[in-house]
Amino acid sequence: MENKMKWVDNHMPKTDDKNLSIMSIDNVKAARSYHVSFPQYTVTPLVSLQGMANRLGLGGLYVKDESYRFGLNAFKVLGGSFAIAKCIAEELGKDISEMTYEYLTSKEFRDEFPQVTFYTATDGNHGKGVAWAANRLGQKAVVRMPKGTTPRRFHSIAAEGAEVTIEELNYDDCVRKAAREAAESNHGIMVQDTAWEGYEKIPSWIMQGYGTMADEVLQQFDAMGMMRPTHVFIQAGVGSLAAAVVGYLYNVYKDNPPKFIIMEAESAACLYKGAEAGDGEPRKVGGDMPTIMAGLACGEPNTIGWDILRNHVTAFIAAQNSVAARGMRMFAVPVKGDTVIISGESGAIGMGVVSNIMEREEYKDLRDYLELGKNSKVLLFSTEGNTDPDRFRDAVWDGAYNDLV
Repeated sequence: MENKMKWVDNHMPKTDDKNLSIMSIDNVKAARSYHVSFPQYTVTPLVSLQGMANRLGLGGLYVKDESYRFGLNAFKVLGGSFAIAKCIAEELGKDISEMTYEYLTSKEFRDEFPQVTFYTATDGNHGKGVAWAANRLGQKAVVRMPKGTTPRRFHSIAAEGAEVTIEELNYDDCVRKAAREAAESNHGIMVQDTAWEGYEKIPSWIMQGYGTMADEVLQQFDAMGMMRPTHVFIQAGVGSLAAAVVGYLYNVYKDNPPKFIIMEAESAACLYKGAEAGDGEPRKVGGDMPTIMAGLACGEPNTIGWDILRNHVTAFIAAQNSVAARGMRMFAVPVKGDTVIISGESGAIGMGVVSNIMEREEYKDLRDYLELGKNSKVLLFSTEGNTDPDRFRDAVWDGAYNDLV
């Protein structure tokens, strides 16, 4: 059988870890306070799949289900909405604690703040989150999407009132295009979750926004009577979400951190390639990066995130489409007694990766290296629900991307 995953341990030299403080407990609590002010806010479920854990030989398997987030079917709105609020607070000279939903949707706010156009590039979920937040707060959004974007993803963003186009460019070139347009506009701000030299503040705010999801998990584990997960598997595109989760959980569990494992789509595995090189320098992936995991089709790492990940991650994994499709089917048709989870391609990669590690002999060396077994409490993030119904049915109904054939 063809090997569907590649992995490498983290043997990179450490840095001074200056970016870890971005994901401090205080910063994440501030972001969550902002999100709580939205009437749409609810804590998304943390699902215990004990039947699946037993089948795979794990002590526990827990999945944060982001298909319930703000009615948008994905976690991304957490980052974009918080960054927008921080941008507004900075322009007004106010503290982020004053940027409540009630204030930002008030006549008082509209009288004292000129309308801004927020620019971004997206494979789908991030752009939808930025467009949604801008729309709710009376601002404008311009969204550029890469070639290969499905019509459903396009229309879901357009429905939020954004100006949106599909470009004949890959994701990273769409980022560059949106950044140029923002710089040339009258009152435009680039809101992107990838950082580069000279553009680091807003990506750090987006990461803090993502921290709300990890902070919820802590409370949910506490309610279950658990101290912490032993292993955290987190997917990565540019690495902002991954670094947000790793950075925050490391800050909370400094004395006894979980093992952190990063997962990417093989065709866009820039973080894996950097870890494989081993010198600590980030690597880039160019070209079209074809994958069903649209949210992970990013070839250039967030430099802030990369610094956090190289210091605290245990292993990096690059997985083929079939791994994500297997995860989608396992979530959708679970072990008897477990909760059904509707997870999209980028959301389900963790389930596919963990099942391969635990069930297939060719990954025994990885299983042993990670010390995964009956005492392990594994945390996954289903970062999106069924955001592309046609592709979802292809995988779940019709068995597309089947790794057994």
